Amino acid sequence: MNCHEVDYRIIGHDIQMVEIELDPNETVVAEAGAMTYLEQDIEFETKMGDGSGGVMDKLFGIGKRLLTGESVFLTHFSNRGGQKRQVAFAAPFPGSIIALNMAELGQEAICQKSAFLAAAFGTQVDIAFNKRLGSGFFGGEGFILQRLRGDGMAFIHAGGTVVRKELRNETLRLDTGCLVAFSGDIDYNIALSGGLKSMLFGGEGLFLATLKGTGSVWIQSMPFSRLAERVLSQYRPLGQDSQ
Repeated sequence: MNCHEVDYRIIGHDIQMVEIELDPNETVVAEAGAMTYLEQDIEFETKMGDGSGGVMDKLFGIGKRLLTGESVFLTHFSNRGGQKRQVAFAAPFPGSIIALNMAELGQEAICQKSAFLAAAFGTQVDIAFNKRLGSGFFGGEGFILQRLRGDGMAFIHAGGTVVRKELRNETLRLDTGCLVAFSGDIDYNIALSGGLKSMLFGGEGLFLATLKGTGSVWIQSMPFSRLAERVLSQYRPLGQDSQ
């Protein structure tokens, strides 16, 4: 394998975290601020990028992350001791953690901009721009995507319950915010949700994500943007009702 071969277990139900076991000299890369605890002998260092590729590849990747407003830094956790040690990571909001075996997914997966949590060292974490401009103007969270490449384990997080759908030369349409990830062989686009009446009064939004091909799709029941919107709409400052 090109990536480090790490063991793991996912802990919890509603607000999960993933505990990763590192052999001596193994490393896992994670988003900054995702770590919850680490055992002795595990050292961490914040670096630009995932540590893969040459100098030009790193600079190009950093440039794309800056352009899209993403952080250019990732934290590398390495076991510098002589026995197995563990480090754990948690998602920034309630939901589920999804373990992706990249070797079984054709060594590539596309996920939402903020879905990446951690991955075995050697995994490339890049920004993937959709080829169709319509996806950018109307796709919302779906336009700026992350591309993961490698043959090891990667971990992403999603809101609420997660459903995995298997497409076999089929088409699937879904709310753009509910799309978490899909394997690299699937084509992605944005399409109108239906007729004018349905778009204006149906409550499902004007556009839907359309996925075509053969592969895996992960869908979340509660996107964080939808949760935040609902909480804000229900929030009333103290004393407002009496005015």
